[in-house]
Amino acid sequence: MKPVKKKKTEEPELEPLCCCEYIDRNGEKNHVAACLCDCQDIDEGCDRWLTCKSVQPETCERIMDTISDRLRIPWLRGAKKINISIIPPLVLLPVFLHVASWHFLLGVVVLTSLPVLALWYYYLTHRRKEQTLFFLSLGLFSLGYMYYVFLREVVPRGHVGPTRLAVLTCGLFLILLALYRAKKNPGYLSNPASNDKSLSSSQNECLSKKGQEKTKGFPGADTSGSLNSRTLKDDLKGSFRMLASSPTKVKEDWCAKCQLVRPARAWHCRICGICVRRMDHHCVWINSCVGESNHQAFILALLIFLLTSVYGIMLTLDTICRDRSVFTALFYCPGVYANYSSALSFTCVWYSVIITAGMAYIFLIQLINISYNVTEREVQQALRQKTGRRLLCGLIVDTGQYNRGFLRNWQQFSTLGTRAFHHPAEDIV
Repeated sequence: MKPVKKKKTEEPELEPLCCCEYIDRNGEKNHVAACLCDCQDIDEGCDRWLTCKSVQPETCERIMDTISDRLRIPWLRGAKKINISIIPPLVLLPVFLHVASWHFLLGVVVLTSLPVLALWYYYLTHRRKEQTLFFLSLGLFSLGYMYYVFLREVVPRGHVGPTRLAVLTCGLFLILLALYRAKKNPGYLSNPASNDKSLSSSQNECLSKKGQEKTKGFPGADTSGSLNSRTLKDDLKGSFRMLASSPTKVKEDWCAKCQLVRPARAWHCRICGICVRRMDHHCVWINSCVGESNHQAFILALLIFLLTSVYGIMLTLDTICRDRSVFTALFYCPGVYANYSSALSFTCVWYSVIITAGMAYIFLIQLINISYNVTEREVQQALRQKTGRRLLCGLIVDTGQYNRGFLRNWQQFSTLGTRAFHHPAEDIV
């Protein structure tokens, strides 16, 4: 008798999700309307909070994970997840600025506490080595909200002409364009273990033969010649060490996390989890690293922001404090709190001044580092190892390793990201 062929069990097809449904972190189908249902961690946290008991840090982390997983908006083919870190600036910034407009003392307290809260959140996320969209959301929303207040409260007074408004609007669009360019690939290094272009076929055969020889004679070894992960990593490391033994690659280093050879001045970003070519620092304002490919766009975005912000501050002060110089009106503008519209505009001016001062400091440090051909990462490393030369009370740190003069340093910076730059002999030795 012929054996009866068993029919293959067909897997049931997944039903398409509606706009309010999604697959949660447990792999189960859920609905946006049920975001507050069936959450023991939130119930436990609320109970302990109401009874004035402390909540364990692990419980807080589970609550935040649950909230971030369930915070979604309806979308085509399933609800989309919203990053919870972008919400606080959208809600708190207008509230704080309006409260600060009620009275002079409230303005002092609020405008002083805002930088403190931002720094506290920065050190909290920086210590945990986590990516956050908080500062990017704060920066973009601050630009939009300041422009909205300018159009609503300052322009209707009739002292800002169409030409000035057009210049300010063009500056805003140029900032967004430069930020878009700065958020692109900063110069990530690809993993050669996953890219066959990094190794030739002869090198791959050589590594395979080495792996086969190493697995012989060991119990439990795979006789088919397959390499275990540790052997493959060691061989890759040895192979790239041999490639890096040439005089032109003396300063290249091996990254155990990315499994690749780092060229000179590259570094592994613990927040992004990848190596970046000529890494300067990880900037929270763009939620990305500043490296070889986007350093110029980053400097350009800072420059355009400073010029546009100063121009907007001057136009606003010239409108709400007539017949006074900009510097005098910033510190002495009588009667500005008598009108709520003028008070809100004046508060936004001081908020812009605080942000502009912080960005001006970053811009100054960047100009100094470029002039001495040193990255922020190299500055921090030199300060820890006490190998750099400090000037002007530590404002300037010269490592002397890549400094080849003011003009040549800026010439090298102007060529970043455009072509493969070959370091001269004094940079290699």
